[in-house]
Parts: sequence; structure tokens; C-alpha cells
Amino acid sequence: MKIMASIIHILLALMLSPFLMGIINRVKAKFAGRKGQPLLQTYYDIIKLLKKGSVYSATTTWVFRMGPVLGLAAVITSIMIIPSGGIGGVLSFSGDFILMAYALGLTRFITVVAAMDTGSAFEGMGASREAQFSIIAEVVLLLGMATLAIGTKNISLSGIYSCLWGGSASPLGPAAFLVAFALLIVLLTENARIPVDDPNTHLELTMIHEVMVLDHGGVDLAFIQYGESLKLWLFSALLAGIAIPFRTGTAYGDMAVNITGIFAIAVLVGIIESCMARLRLLHVPQMLLAALSVTIAALLWILR
Repeated sequence: MKIMASIIHILLALMLSPFLMGIINRVKAKFAGRKGQPLLQTYYDIIKLLKKGSVYSATTTWVFRMGPVLGLAAVITSIMIIPSGGIGGVLSFSGDFILMAYALGLTRFITVVAAMDTGSAFEGMGASREAQFSIIAEVVLLLGMATLAIGTKNISLSGIYSCLWGGSASPLGPAAFLVAFALLIVLLTENARIPVDDPNTHLELTMIHEVMVLDHGGVDLAFIQYGESLKLWLFSALLAGIAIPFRTGTAYGDMAVNITGIFAIAVLVGIIESCMARLRLLHVPQMLLAALSVTIAALLWILR
């Protein structure tokens, strides 16, 4: 039953991940007093892009063409690793969270290399910023997972999440909430959300992620946008599994709770973007270093 539930979770992630963008945009619209876009707008955009052709500059090589495909494949691989609450992932093995981190890093590397392949100064600038912020974000993610692995005495994501809120692991609560707070900051950074980046901006000098995909269009841009939705689902699932302090004891019950938490996190992201302004670029590393400090505090709590 758990294997079937894990497969269903992957299918739901593939189908429902663009819906998270609709929730975020609708929450932001409500705060601004507007009606807002349809909840399914991201689906419409992806379908429209899939019907268009792609135009490639004479400067670009096969690296630029393969970037969106390889990036999407790496994100889907990561989706197959993550658990859904207490339900293990389909690709579950010892040390799988390291593979997940490397797969996410590969996605970023491919996007950065494809941006630099265009020869554009603007896209190179965005790639430089993306690489700078990701260095700290990856450390926070890996240290947070390692902290939970030490506390639960498991080195797989499935084992960590199934034991995290068990009776024997209840003393891990404070450390788990600290890791969840740090992971929220990583989620905002990795998904280029406010206060790190504004996905709706059109000012090249202030863009981070969006400037790297300026030259992509048609099917390539559809793959990129779909990959962004899957990445948001991935980090939301990881965060919900840590932040929700209980398990139902049944596979489908845990999955339902986790998916509800994912939608709640989308609402939270919309609230954060409605109540905060974008940080200056010099302050983003400081925020990530604060998240790293919180993660170190969680590790010290485990080792006390």
C-alpha cells in the first residue's frame, strides 16, 4: 500500500504542482484588492507555450537546447526521492537526500550554463547571482537534513520522515521546527520568491532567475516553468513533512495531510510576498547566513 501511495504522490505532484503558482498569485491578488488571475493560469500558460516553436540564437550551442530538458529531468528525479509525510519515496535508499541535493544542484548548474551559453551580459549577471546565493542555500539544506538524520538515526529521507514525529523521536520537536524555519528560507531562495527575487519583475538589472531564461521560448520555456512548479512542490513537501508534527498512521492519511500542508505553504508564500518587500541583493546572503545559524542551533540541540 505504501508503494502505491508513493506512486500516487508522484502523479499528484506532476499534475497539481502548477496549481501552487495559481494559489500564490490569487493570495497576492486578494491582499492587493484585485480579482487576480485564474487559479489554473499556469496550466494555460504552459499549454500555450507547448503549442509554440522555439527560436535559437546563432550564438547558442546544444547546451542551450538541452538545458530545459535536462533540468526538468533532474527535478522529476528529485520528486521521486522525497517522501510524502510518513510515506517513503519511490527511490528510497541510504543517503538518498544527498542524491536529491545533487540533482537540485544539477538543475541549477544546467540553468546557469545555458544562460551563459547565450553570450548575454544580462543572463551572465543573473547566473552569477544565482550561483552566489545557491552556495549558502545548499549548505543549509544539507545541514538541515543531516541534523534530522542524526536525530532520527536514519540516513534516508523516508526513514527520517517516518521516525521524525514518532513517540521515540518526540524530543526532536524543537530542532525540527528550527530546521523547518531554515528550510522555509531555502524554499524562498531556491524558487526565486520574494524577498529574494520577484518572479514578476521585468527589470533586468534586478532579476535573478527570470533573467537567466530570457532567451528561452516556446516548448523550452514551458519545460522551465513546469520545472519551477515541480521544484516548488518538492520544497513544500519537504517543509510540510517537517513542520506538521503528527502522523495519521495510514499511508493515504499521511499523504492527504502532507498535500494539505503543501497547499498551506503556497498560501504562506503568497502572504509573505504580499507583506514583504524584496531585499537588497547585499542582504540576501545575510538572510541565508541567518538560516544557516538556525540550522547550526538545531544541530547543537540534537548533539547536546
